[in-house]
Amino acid sequence: MKEQFKKFLNEEQDPKAIEKITSKLNDLLMKGEEIGYIAVQKKPAITVFPDSIVLTNKRIIICQPKNLGLSMDFTDYTWDNVAGAFVKENILGSEFSFNTNTDFSISIDYIPKIQARKIYTYAKEQLDLIKNPVVAETPIVETAQVVEEEDDIEDEVEEVETEEVTNYAEIMPATTPSYTETYEPIQPAQPATGDRKLSDLSKEELFDKLQNYKKLLDNGLIMQGEYDAYKKEILSYM
Repeated sequence: MKEQFKKFLNEEQDPKAIEKITSKLNDLLMKGEEIGYIAVQKKPAITVFPDSIVLTNKRIIICQPKNLGLSMDFTDYTWDNVAGAFVKENILGSEFSFNTNTDFSISIDYIPKIQARKIYTYAKEQLDLIKNPVVAETPIVETAQVVEEEDDIEDEVEEVETEEVTNYAEIMPATTPSYTETYEPIQPAQPATGDRKLSDLSKEELFDKLQNYKKLLDNGLIMQGEYDAYKKEILSYM
């Protein structure tokens, strides 16, 4: 265990503090949990035992020595309960802090600046993973099969609908007015209501007629300008 955590002595961590922590971490780590970084306080008073921060892929563990270093308190916070992490650089080291989702704030000062930056970066990476979980990639072979099946379905639909599209085209006008032509004033056509005029229709009949024009517009059988003209004229009688 001691050899495994030598890599956490690269940023001037206190070797004695690391040794005390690593001797107890073996019993604290959960299944699949891996240590990402360990930061150790560097307090001005040499006789004061430093606190440490252990960051894993599952949680933040605060290690606080008690009884002149003979015992230690461990407090942990899972990443899904951490709302944000912060670093404030001071003259004597830096202060690392984080907030929980219940608005509880935890901070540890006198962290060497380079260590504080490392734990801040690691914390941000873990929080990003919580907010944006990695989606498993679909194998290329399966993707190709799905695309091929979709193409086959589209081909079948196209064959079935060919005759319907042809019949639909026969009832459509031979040409579609260009965008420049739509600027010309459109005279609303008189509704096919026999000899009855719009002024002779009831409000219910006028509303039904407006609905019919809306259906024609939705089906592409009349232009927007024509519909607007019909609508304006009908509303004038309602």
